[in-house]
Amino acid sequence: MALVSVGFLSACTKQNATPNIQLMESIDSLPMTSMKGNFMNGPFGTVSGNAFISVINNEKKLILENLVSSNGPDLHVYLSKEIQPINFLDLGKLKSINGTQVYSIDNNVNLKDYKFALVHCQQFNHLFGSANIQ
Repeated sequence: MALVSVGFLSACTKQNATPNIQLMESIDSLPMTSMKGNFMNGPFGTVSGNAFISVINNEKKLILENLVSSNGPDLHVYLSKEIQPINFLDLGKLKSINGTQVYSIDNNVNLKDYKFALVHCQQFNHLFGSANIQ
């Protein structure tokens, strides 16, 4: 039994995969709001960069700027009410482990309720990194 749980703990650790780098539009021209935070490492990975929320063409967006993340098998981007995702919105799979990325947020979401942007391994429920967005 101990070997199985060790396998689960190591399943969301850094892997030697080639990152899928996608070119995103420059964020310099995007309007920024006061909701911004810096990523901090979680217990199961390393994440650095910034997260901020902006309104672009009347649509709410979470922008991950200069993101660098360790790799994992099922990484997703969440907006969460807590640092450990209990009440959260899954914005989709992490597009790349590095670079600037943009995720859509439903316009009906009250952003005051969601204080954290997370990079989270959904398959094993492992937090890789979090940003407290204020």
